[in-house]
Amino acid sequence: MPQIRRVGLVALVAVFLAPKVVATDYELYFLGGQSNMDGYGMVEELPKDLRRPSKSVRIFHGSSTADGAPARGLGIWSALQPGHGFQFASDGTGNRYSDRFGLELSFARRLHQLRPEANIALLKYSRGGTSIDARAANTAGSWDPHDRGEHGNLGGINQYDHFLATLRRATSIGDIDGDGKRDTLHPRGILWMQGESDAAFHKAIATDYEENLRELMELLRAALRVDDLPIVVGRISDSGQWNNGTVWKHGDIVRQAQANFVESDGRAALVTDTDSYGYSDPFHYDSAGYLDLGECFAEAMHELLESAGSK
Repeated sequence: MPQIRRVGLVALVAVFLAPKVVATDYELYFLGGQSNMDGYGMVEELPKDLRRPSKSVRIFHGSSTADGAPARGLGIWSALQPGHGFQFASDGTGNRYSDRFGLELSFARRLHQLRPEANIALLKYSRGGTSIDARAANTAGSWDPHDRGEHGNLGGINQYDHFLATLRRATSIGDIDGDGKRDTLHPRGILWMQGESDAAFHKAIATDYEENLRELMELLRAALRVDDLPIVVGRISDSGQWNNGTVWKHGDIVRQAQANFVESDGRAALVTDTDSYGYSDPFHYDSAGYLDLGECFAEAMHELLESAGSK
């Protein structure tokens, strides 16, 4: 009997001394929009500290999907690394990284500097050329939640539906870091870089952008289940490198609409540094621009969180 008790005591001590794996709380940020959210920065031009995977930041990057296609939300949780830019894709079991990057790398780095106590998780879904207004969808698609086929979208599925599918799939995975414990995602903010396509067609579309943006942002907040979730909007800019020098015919209207939305919302901020960026082509910023854009988004988001007393 004493021997049995000694064995039991050893087992009990082993249980208490064994390393415990604790579930992790993550701050979740959604990154959405069109091609300047996709990202056209060149991976080969990244600084050395951003060229390697970041084990402390997790990302679920939903594979870009056309309007009308089944909303499957394909993606996986993985460590943040270069290659989450233009032409990134996922089949739901693995990622195919590209030679491009967006604002996600410098955003996560700067946010970690500002909020060192936070564990960061990114949910990214964007698609180049997409508008909010379905009338400007062209072949790229739109985020108009009301579009059910009226503008050539035969399947009745739009970019908002693809976002919802991506969100559902990402949040259905309990253990996002692979440590064997169920993690908790706390939505903390929305990053939105979009509006160029709504400025490219008719004046009426650009004029409606403020109302469309406000409705979409409220729907994103509702989907993430935080009514006053902070939103940072990147102001669209114009390279002046197209035909008569203007790329976005009604860009000034959309820029003012973005400013109006932010001013009236109270939990939103506008990044205006885009006006000073260089371009790799008439439509997309250069690598230095994306690096600065991520830092500006992080600083604006942190300020919004601090102003609300978020920890």
